[in-house]
Amino acid sequence: MSAAKDAPPAVKLTKVTKSFGTKTVLSGLDLTVTRGESLVLVGQSGIGKSVLLKHVVGLLKPDSGTVEIDGEDLWKVSAKDRDRLRRKFGMSFQEGALFDSMSVGENIAFPLTRHTKKSKKEIADRVAECLDLVRLPGIEEKRPSELSGGMKRRVGFARAIALQPEILLFDEPTTGLDPITTDVVVKVIEEMRSRLKPSAITITHDLKVAFSIADRVGLLSGGKILVDMTPKEFEHSKDPRVAAFVTGDSELAPPEAEPERRGAQKPAEAHV
Repeated sequence: MSAAKDAPPAVKLTKVTKSFGTKTVLSGLDLTVTRGESLVLVGQSGIGKSVLLKHVVGLLKPDSGTVEIDGEDLWKVSAKDRDRLRRKFGMSFQEGALFDSMSVGENIAFPLTRHTKKSKKEIADRVAECLDLVRLPGIEEKRPSELSGGMKRRVGFARAIALQPEILLFDEPTTGLDPITTDVVVKVIEEMRSRLKPSAITITHDLKVAFSIADRVGLLSGGKILVDMTPKEFEHSKDPRVAAFVTGDSELAPPEAEPERRGAQKPAEAHV
């Protein structure tokens, strides 16, 4: 057996549970992403997708269960080793989450100046390389306020890959974008995957996006990943839970997938 096959998964969550007050958001959740694989998670708003991402990167500690990165338990290693594991990640937040007070170049350079000892020229070269990869060459001096929504997302991608991470996390990369801009963003994600070969976890509501960039699609509901399929299997699944999401028909949704219809309170936005 090859070394690659012997290697542990890039990300593995086992029976992860997380509650906020009386609200259980994750309930014995299992998840595995192998090296170089792209997993896309879909599900209703407020169902816990962002909470899950925060557990993956170690921003939240589970109440129970384990989070392993390359075979190392995030919460059993030292704080120093936890920081080392976190540097394996590049995360792109909703809306790009850029620093308005910084230029585009300074935004992308931020993790490089903070975590490396590269010279100014090496950092400038890396910033230019990252901007080329997201199809935005030569905009280092622009301010975030001068950018369109799609450009901000791509600058966010450039910053996420600056440290050459092994694992990329995308939180709603196309929300609020028009169809043409969404297509550009999807193509950039595909190019990043092709050239960088990272493992990837993406949260999205857009099934077209999911089917374009995923090796596997998971449906999160009731605090667990209910189904885990290839895009083709997901699109044509007869499972009523999947069919409800694909068609957008609330009458097909199982009770645990519809907290609002039951009158339950959604988790606070800060948590989900």
